[in-house]
Amino acid sequence: MLSQQTIVGVIGSGAMGSGIAQVAATAGHQVFVYDNNLTALEKAKIILTSSLAKLLEKQKISLEQQNKISANITFISALNGLANCNLIIEAIVENLDVKKSVFSELEKIVREDCILASNTSSLSITSIAASCKNAERVMGIHFFNPATIMPLVEIIPGIASNADLITNSKKLVDSWGKVTVIAKDTPGFIVNRVARPFYSEALRIYEEGIADMVTIDWAMKEIGGFKMGPFELMDLIGHDVNYVVTETVWKQFYYDPKFKPALSQKRLLEAGFLGRKTQRGFYNYAPGAIMPEAQKNKELGERIFKRILIMLINEAADTLYLKIASAEDIDLAMTKGVNYPKGLLKWADELGIQNVIKELTDLKDFYEEDRYRISPILKQNFWSQKSFY
Repeated sequence: MLSQQTIVGVIGSGAMGSGIAQVAATAGHQVFVYDNNLTALEKAKIILTSSLAKLLEKQKISLEQQNKISANITFISALNGLANCNLIIEAIVENLDVKKSVFSELEKIVREDCILASNTSSLSITSIAASCKNAERVMGIHFFNPATIMPLVEIIPGIASNADLITNSKKLVDSWGKVTVIAKDTPGFIVNRVARPFYSEALRIYEEGIADMVTIDWAMKEIGGFKMGPFELMDLIGHDVNYVVTETVWKQFYYDPKFKPALSQKRLLEAGFLGRKTQRGFYNYAPGAIMPEAQKNKELGERIFKRILIMLINEAADTLYLKIASAEDIDLAMTKGVNYPKGLLKWADELGIQNVIKELTDLKDFYEEDRYRISPILKQNFWSQKSFY
């Protein structure tokens, strides 16, 4: 049984791994952070010290708490330093072969009752678990970046995962002050699946020449109430991450056209224009660069917002229809994981299912593409005059 005395291991000392370690240490756990890159470990120590100093300065923690959190975290460069952990969360590169290799090695080192979890955002938990002799103890515990701030954590059982371990892990992460949702082991889980149209439909609108990037971003913020527009957000996440997740989900869903990546984003990745981190992506972030102005046409903006929203709702509905997660967890995931103004299924009820179906039918009739097929649950709800809530 996981408890306050649970010793937590984190593999990977990058931004995500360090963030998860800080969360667990703040909750009072002894935490071991492993990385075979000594430079990365030293950088992680500096970042942790800086992060805690800022929290102290803002009076969010006391000096005593700062010292205690620091004392709770030990940075190690030998994998066998994780031998006594009760829970280990892997947060390394999104590469299935690399993750499987790490889990296989881990199993030789850790105790028999140690839970092994991956922080993967889009790879199969079942496939990772297959590298272990005891696949029952493997699961997904997916934090969102930055882990210290974002409240959502997706808990993902693999096909072989022990149900009691899932329940215990969920309770433990809840005790860390996080909001947890349970998702079936399918590509992208909840958030990275349901959010795809926020990017892909915006890219489609841009590639068709209906509106430029800044106008699409303006429409989603000003009219839709989203905190960031899709192009701003892709640049912030980085195209080496955002595009790769899109491509991974598309491939894992057997090249389903509704997840098809956009060439305009692929070209940025090929050019090395990764977004803010390289000072150039869809926008230019170089010193002195002038940001373009949006075409603030309300009618156009409404059209853009409605089209993207309808596609998001359709994907949320399909996620429910395929029993990936409950309606409550889907809406919770999108509001807490990516800060959407409201839950998409709740939004569908407000708009009216018949209006959602009409918009999707218009898109499908115009484009004649399977990309715009209507989720069966929308049709079922319309025929039976049911709402999601």
